[in-house]
Amino acid sequence: MSKRALRRMPLEKLMDLKVDYAFKQLFGSEKNKEITVVFLNAILQKTGRDTIREVVFIDQEVGGQFVDDKQSRLDIVVRTQTGDFINVEMQLSNQNDMVKRTLYYWSRLFSEQLRRGEVYQDLRPTITINICDFTLFSQTDHYHSTYHLYEDTVLERLHPEDDVLEVHFIEMKKFIQAWHDEILDPLDDLLVRWLLLLGMVDARKQRVYDEIYEELEALAMKDERLMEAFEAWDELSATPEMRMAYTSRLKNILDAESRLRYAKTTGIEEGRKEGKEESIKEVIRNGYENGVSLSTLSILTGHSEQ
Repeated sequence: MSKRALRRMPLEKLMDLKVDYAFKQLFGSEKNKEITVVFLNAILQKTGRDTIREVVFIDQEVGGQFVDDKQSRLDIVVRTQTGDFINVEMQLSNQNDMVKRTLYYWSRLFSEQLRRGEVYQDLRPTITINICDFTLFSQTDHYHSTYHLYEDTVLERLHPEDDVLEVHFIEMKKFIQAWHDEILDPLDDLLVRWLLLLGMVDARKQRVYDEIYEELEALAMKDERLMEAFEAWDELSATPEMRMAYTSRLKNILDAESRLRYAKTTGIEEGRKEGKEESIKEVIRNGYENGVSLSTLSILTGHSEQ
């Protein structure tokens, strides 16, 4: 396939794959299943999981058993040929609840496997993968963190032969920084290729990393699945209905971020005002108790007598 075929869509028109709608359309589609399998294997190779050969997509909602339950539709859920469950979540904005949300999603997906009459031994390993476009763990520069259940002293896994809990966090900002620092090798690291694909377009900054495209363009000539991903991405970005849905979703995300920033700023400012007001009242109270007249205190603090 020629380079021209790889680049039918202008780069600036490509969807940002870190927007959950675009991510789900590319990696959660039955017709792109082979791309999904390669992508998942690239992530799970770090923890030595068996190679995934086949996946079945599952539409999964968590919660909703009771009227007031919080209900969420998971981004991508698959069941592998061994019966393991994998949930992949794309998160563009930091809502400061990522860890607890992850454990909630994992617990519901794990527990809802059992049907009436089944036994606990039937529960299969459940893996949650979170791809975050923000810094989650400031204490480390590693962009790919994995978590299991360990004993505190000897650090032995709770269930090593069939580890039922595995949680991945991939932090895209750290990854892009590592790319700029030239410490990544997409030629030998399959996961680096796929994360570069996710990081190539930044909708917030309205920017495309041309240097990433050039690197991936060369690799795609020899990587069949990467080439298929480019073609599917191109088609997705060029489809008017999908483009409209993507634009609407991106706007909703950015509007929500704007409201959150405003709320934080307003809250901080209100807190400062309240703090200043309390400080003035404390000065007046202490001064009055020590014999300073209210008229003198009002002059000193600029606060009218009450």
